[in-house]
Amino acid sequence: MSIVLKPVALPDFGALGDQPQVPAATYAARADAAYAGGGCDWLVVYGDREHFGNIAFLSGFEPRFEEALLLLGPGGRRVLLAGNECESYAALAGLPGLEVMRAQSLSLMGQDRSAEPRLADRLREAGIGKGDSVGLVGWKYLEAEEDEDAAALFFVPDVVVALLRRVAGSLRDATPVLMHPETGLRSVVDADQIAAFEWIAARTSAMLWRVVSNVGVGDTEFEALGRLGYEGDPLNVHTMFASASPGEPVIGLRSPTARRLRKGDGVTTALGLWGALSSRAGLLDDANDAFLAVAKRYFSGLVAWYETADVGVAGGTLFEAVTQTLAEGGLRSALNPGHLGGHEEWSHSPVRPGSRERLRSGMVFQVDVIPTPLPPGQALNNEDAVVFADESLRAELALKHPAVADRIAARRAFMADTIGVPLPPGILPLSSTPLCLPPFWLRPGDLLARE
Repeated sequence: MSIVLKPVALPDFGALGDQPQVPAATYAARADAAYAGGGCDWLVVYGDREHFGNIAFLSGFEPRFEEALLLLGPGGRRVLLAGNECESYAALAGLPGLEVMRAQSLSLMGQDRSAEPRLADRLREAGIGKGDSVGLVGWKYLEAEEDEDAAALFFVPDVVVALLRRVAGSLRDATPVLMHPETGLRSVVDADQIAAFEWIAARTSAMLWRVVSNVGVGDTEFEALGRLGYEGDPLNVHTMFASASPGEPVIGLRSPTARRLRKGDGVTTALGLWGALSSRAGLLDDANDAFLAVAKRYFSGLVAWYETADVGVAGGTLFEAVTQTLAEGGLRSALNPGHLGGHEEWSHSPVRPGSRERLRSGMVFQVDVIPTPLPPGQALNNEDAVVFADESLRAELALKHPAVADRIAARRAFMADTIGVPLPPGILPLSSTPLCLPPFWLRPGDLLARE
């Protein structure tokens, strides 16, 4: 395999139109499946501003400013406990039959609590009683090897845990019902959700590409990131742009500053919206033979990812393929080489050493291979979203959302014919800059490719 740097014209994969919406019936089916999977009298799902994915997935509502609790109970009960500000915002929820109850303890401090000041009372009024079994869903969970009593520990504020134990008595962690990396409900989505996320991924990648392809020496980081053309889409991470001179660390997670860019700087940027994240990193330069050699070795690791991943492949197999290829070039992946995405940037990952958890049809994935070690002052990254889909799901997507399927087919053809990386049939690229890696940002039209 020969990796080359060559001029590439990025094609127009098609107009996006309006974002596809998830039907109410889908939210209802998700809520019913979550309740059944919990195997308890009540399933209580926690959410807050940062940890909103579980509630958003089940209901179409996500809390702003405050915490919130979604209660799923017997007889199809669906109750949302929200604070002062989210009570009215809950009208946007897509879950049918959702009863909204104000619980002012969930409001910000100093706001009025005179009407419903006691969260325990609201839990009882919703229907939770002594002797009821409750499964509590937090934003993540402990694995069995992390603690001998993992099922009784919760990534949820203590006040929620204490009050549920007081009101009901029996409480266990039910987070894996939604977030297990293979069998969790959020790990596999349907054609409508894929279409909604493809719209986001295409939009995210196009915005980020405007930054990468137009950045210039003398820009401040603020000015560089200002080229996103951001129009207010909900974010799942803070926006990122970082630069550093040779010999200085590139702090990839930081937000932009007024630092002015110099030729030869290491540069990195990322944008994440609900459903996808796109990231690129390289040198603000037009040539550097030593860096190009490293970038080619990194690109080989990305090629190994796309050639190995497919529906049914074990996460450990993918981990080993990417890890081995990177190691041949003296590199390794700083984190898991790939993880589940969605409303939140990272929910879980089956791509771990020795993992037998398999990639399943309907999984939305971030191709997230961050190479290390690199010299201080240098950065490399090429992250975008894909989805795994078997023949049946691909046919459903084409039937329900033909424009989405056409854009995906065009991306697959571009990757095969121009980038030189044909994909297994089960990988559907969602980004409109698929595997587009310009190592030199002063030559954004020159991409790495296989010949």
